[in-house]
Amino acid sequence: MILKDVLDSVKSNQFLIEIFGLGYVGFPLAIRLAKSGLSVHGIDINSKRLERFQSENLYESEEDLKEDFLECKKNGKLEISNLPHKTDVTKIGIICVPTPIPDKNTKSTIYVKSAVEDFLISAKKGDVIILESSIEVGTTEEIKELIESKGYEVGKDFGLCFCPERIDPANKEWGIENIPRIIYCSDDISYEISKKIYLNVNDGNLFRVNNPKIAEIVKSFENAFRLVNISLVNELAILCEKLGINVKQVIDAASTKPFGFLPHYPGAGAGGHCIPKDPRFLLESSNRLGINFKTIENALKINSEMPLHICNSIEKDLERLNLKKSVMVCGLSYKANVEDMRDSASFKIITELKKRNFNVIGYDSFFNDEFIEKYCIENNLEKLNFQVVKNLNDDIVKQFSCMCIVQHHDTDKKRIVEIYQNSSLPYIYDCQNKLQFISSSKSILKSLGS
Repeated sequence: MILKDVLDSVKSNQFLIEIFGLGYVGFPLAIRLAKSGLSVHGIDINSKRLERFQSENLYESEEDLKEDFLECKKNGKLEISNLPHKTDVTKIGIICVPTPIPDKNTKSTIYVKSAVEDFLISAKKGDVIILESSIEVGTTEEIKELIESKGYEVGKDFGLCFCPERIDPANKEWGIENIPRIIYCSDDISYEISKKIYLNVNDGNLFRVNNPKIAEIVKSFENAFRLVNISLVNELAILCEKLGINVKQVIDAASTKPFGFLPHYPGAGAGGHCIPKDPRFLLESSNRLGINFKTIENALKINSEMPLHICNSIEKDLERLNLKKSVMVCGLSYKANVEDMRDSASFKIITELKKRNFNVIGYDSFFNDEFIEKYCIENNLEKLNFQVVKNLNDDIVKQFSCMCIVQHHDTDKKRIVEIYQNSSLPYIYDCQNKLQFISSSKSILKSLGS
């Protein structure tokens, strides 16, 4: 069967979508497609995640999807398991698995290639693979070789596309339904099939490029742009500290320029699944070609040094104020109002403070026992190397000299204001320069970049 022979069946919804990886990208995608009436099979090898879905236990960040999730399970449009299906109908495999930061022992493509291999076990002519995972330059061509090693001809009897995800968790303005996407397709029929699918995702708002390397570079460059600008503003914050001025006031003033400027704000260091990782793909490609991508190298270095700068500031101030070396680190996730802890600066701050013999505890309104287990599994830890408290009550707060706020969750705003207004502890360090308290307090408020 050649690809053009399956187009009619796809147009009439006679096909199965298999989504590999049901995390922050794959799960919302599966729900949206199943809700649109398409047959979706979600696949994940994480047994804990599968148990959650089977018991209909969703994370707090997934709760807004629960009603649709339950409906799609009930009407049979969504099935979840750990293995793909063998079926006579056309299958579209969408790969949404994570890509780790490459090192000498692990390639970034390890999970992507494993998912493709799993799909190919039960694949047939006329099927299509769409990669959504962030990947290194050249990976799509490697996947093409992998597919053709099984006897298929990509572009003729098997389709291959790369449509990198663009998701900004907790963003209320831009979501999966209205973010434009770029896409590379091996052939025109695969593009038509992709348009049919993404019509149910973002109204088919796809910008097609004619070379997979272009799509791969675009994805990495988008996050390199963020990394470079965040690192730039973090260096500006350190300069403003030395000058005795407030970096936020500098940025707000610069933002009045109606052209040629895009505001970024300082913090403890960019974390998460994209910004610290994807620019490294450009760096790896440059290194292989004997090119020094100095801008990214410097940005990564600056980003990695921000937790150290914050620890130095806290230690110096507590020593100057003759306060005990005890810190509660609040907001452990990499971004406000999400539970994702991957590569969060908070853990780097905690680790560094503990090295300096500080008494340190952590607090995050998202960080329950299940998240602790998840974090330890993802980081190959038997247990956390610090204590986590479940609330910010007075009995806990008064035991510490300092509260270091890494992320500002909406759920904690009221309580943090109370702590400041009541002078419940002597020193607050705000890593994001967001606390703008009007009322007086005996607590000392120090912000990054002020």
